[in-house]
Amino acid sequence: MNRAEYERFVDALTAAEAVESHIPNDTPYFEACLPIEEIARRGRDTLRFGPMKPMGLVDPRTGRRPYAAVQLRQENLRADSYNLVGFQNHLRFAEQKRILRLIPGLENAEFPRFGQIHRNTYINAPELLNDTLQLRAHPNVFFAGQISGVEGYVESIATGLAAGLLAAAFANGETVRAFPRESAMGALCHYISHADARHYQPANIAFDLFPALSPNPRDRKERQTAICRVALEKLDEYMSVHV
Repeated sequence: MNRAEYERFVDALTAAEAVESHIPNDTPYFEACLPIEEIARRGRDTLRFGPMKPMGLVDPRTGRRPYAAVQLRQENLRADSYNLVGFQNHLRFAEQKRILRLIPGLENAEFPRFGQIHRNTYINAPELLNDTLQLRAHPNVFFAGQISGVEGYVESIATGLAAGLLAAAFANGETVRAFPRESAMGALCHYISHADARHYQPANIAFDLFPALSPNPRDRKERQTAICRVALEKLDEYMSVHV
């Protein structure tokens, strides 16, 4: 998109009619997965520094980076269906069709499936769980996946595996030991069991959840490589003893 096309798109987006919420006064949006119309309301340039960021792209017709860009992800082997990456929204279907056709190249697009917002249900894990994914009040009950407050497919699957391994240890009368804090699993479990319970938000795994290294490299790439190396070492040690 050039600037004029982007401005027209943002104007249409912020003025579009949304679907009425099924749950009045519902909880706030998850900050890491906001509807595009909500992102646009936070500033006219917010989208082009988010899901429409053109960094690293060069238009071969002009040799310059576009003002904004939309990423299409192939959905099937026939390559006749694509999704718009990061374009979750809460708009009426007719509004989605009208506004998304303002995107250059999608003027005549057909939409087999429109965007919808879903509501995640999760417990207040910092109040209820310990870092072994057990209910503090009932240690024979384990939680994992989205309901515990982790975000993402990999994170949900990983905590499911962890809960299964820890539940098996509990059932066998063994000591249930948390995954090492330095590992990705341990960092995530530590977050959901120690976050601020008053403002608890789901989380993906991120380098910020790992404990700081000592010494802590200043170079980001070097620091992240070191965190991964320590994580694998600690996880290997844990698995060799407890699994």
